[in-house]
Amino acid sequence: MVELVPLTGPAIAAHIGDLARLRITVFRDWPYLYEGDEAYERDYLSVFANTQDALVVLAIDNGAVVGASTGMPLLAEQDYVRAPFQKAGIDEAPIFYFSESVLLFSYRGQGIGVRFFEAREDFARQKHEWAYFCGVVRADNHPARPSDFVPLDAFWKKRGYAPVSGLTASFSWKDIGDSDETTKPMAFWRKRL
Repeated sequence: MVELVPLTGPAIAAHIGDLARLRITVFRDWPYLYEGDEAYERDYLSVFANTQDALVVLAIDNGAVVGASTGMPLLAEQDYVRAPFQKAGIDEAPIFYFSESVLLFSYRGQGIGVRFFEAREDFARQKHEWAYFCGVVRADNHPARPSDFVPLDAFWKKRGYAPVSGLTASFSWKDIGDSDETTKPMAFWRKRL
């Protein structure tokens, strides 16, 4: 059985290499199509190790990291994540932001995603009233969209999350095969804890 291991603070640092490679592997798939850059990933992930009240939940199978789920107080997040909340006049203090969940394909459909949400919600509930996350918005007719793709909307709704009308952010990354980064819209979802 896959074990979930919650980590905070300096304990996260020992896993940054594994987490960087995992994010690059998982985010290469639709809908992110992320080219990946290990140096960027290591810098990005080090923020979790150095941020008070940040959380990384590892999914470990026989000693190997096969998945991870992260989050931190919204007030500690990057400006591009916080900007839509500030523009909309939403109080950031009660919000815990779920940064990502990544899981190797062969481990999906076994309830690990549900366990990731439960672990982050339990942690966030200690000091926050709301959980928010966002997901990339890609065109339905995008040429890289797999014909059998099933959006995660139903999964998120089953967990009690709802889309936040009009609240979007812009994240930039380089898609596979592109020479430059492009900006992608990210739609927010939320749940009262």
